[in-house]
Amino acid sequence: MKHSSLSASFCFALLGIKQVIKRERNFKIHLLAAILAIAAGVYFGISKTEWLVLILTISLVLSAEIFNSAIEDICNLLNRKLNLGFSETTDIRNFSAGAVLVLAISALFLGFLIFSPALFK
Repeated sequence: MKHSSLSASFCFALLGIKQVIKRERNFKIHLLAAILAIAAGVYFGISKTEWLVLILTISLVLSAEIFNSAIEDICNLLNRKLNLGFSETTDIRNFSAGAVLVLAISALFLGFLIFSPALFK
């Protein structure tokens, strides 16, 4: 197998992000929430540590959503190629979506902890 150049690898990765933004509704929702959280961080002047937590949390949620989309695509491919019924990959899809939900709920709690002092003073 031929290895692609570093620049080609970045291009493929950026293409993947572009595709997920274009076609995945939930990714767009998480991306909007991330933009709002970043704007709130700038507005409220959160600390360096809070920025670290915020950026790490955003990265985890967005990455999980991309992985979830990839897993769904793999399930769709399996269903087509192996003539599986949708129900045969339901658990896989549910587990993947559940992982995103766990991270999204955690992100909400972390956002509350970061922004509540500024919101309630």
